[in-house]
Parts: sequence; structure tokens; C-alpha cells
Amino acid sequence: MIPLVLILGAVGFRALGALGVRRFTTWPVAAAHAMAVMLLFTASAHFVPASVTVMPNHADMVRMVPPFLPYADALVYLTGVFELLGAAGLVITATRKPAGYALAALFVALLPANIHAAVAHVPFAGGEATPLWQRIPEQILYLAVAIWVARTANTTTPVKESVLV
Repeated sequence: MIPLVLILGAVGFRALGALGVRRFTTWPVAAAHAMAVMLLFTASAHFVPASVTVMPNHADMVRMVPPFLPYADALVYLTGVFELLGAAGLVITATRKPAGYALAALFVALLPANIHAAVAHVPFAGGEATPLWQRIPEQILYLAVAIWVARTANTTTPVKESVLV
């Protein structure tokens, strides 16, 4: 579901660009905004109380943290904050490049939690665990998009030259 938010979001934002919305005239910018929307969804789960069962919640996220990491509860809140900051950074042109690289690092750092969740069969929202064969390609997709967005980000604003006539 979450990869579809990224993919369909990118197509939707790029379609807006084709219709004349100047902000979305390139695929990398459309992808940056789509990833920001995706991160709003994923980050929200870090803060949802355990009593909510219609979506992944904080307790689900805590169970994903590998046992060798201390302070699982705090780590879940911290990564949720990082995801929200990354989302904001992606939509601001001046911070898109560092946000993309920071998110790439975050996705690499989250990989052990995703592997642990798949191997330990950690369920989400009372459903079945996401299998490893699905989790790894999803993480690779997110990592690739974050790096692509960062590498193609134009953090400088062109200065208009005025011609005196």
C-alpha cells in the first residue's frame, strides 16, 4: 500500500505539472513531493496509540526494533520525527538535497528493523507480518528515490538578470 502512495503520488504530481502547475514540471520534484506524502503516512504510525487497530501503531513499531537496540520506545518516536522532518525538507526547494540524503541514511538505518520485523513475523494492525521478500525491495525503492531526488535537486535559485534599455 505505502509504495503505491509513492508511485501514484509521483504520477499525480507530475500530471499536475503537465497541466501547468510549474512546481511539478519535473519527475524528481514530483517524486520528492510524493515521498513527502508517503512519509506523512509512515511517520503517523510512530505516534498512533496501541488502541488504534485499523493501521500500524506505536506498539507495532516498537516490536519492529531489533532486541539489541536499547530504548525501542524512544527510537520509534525519534524515527517518526526524522520522517516528518524529512518530509518537510523534501518540499522546500532549498533543503531538498540534504533532506534526500538524510532520508537515504535513515532508510539504510531502518533496514535492520525491517529485516527483524519480517524474520520475527511482527504483525501490523493485527494482520500478518510483511514478508522479507517484500520489505527489502520496498526499502530499496525508497532509498533509490531519496538519492535520485537529492542528486537532482537544484538548491540554487536562478537570479534574473535585468537588462537596462
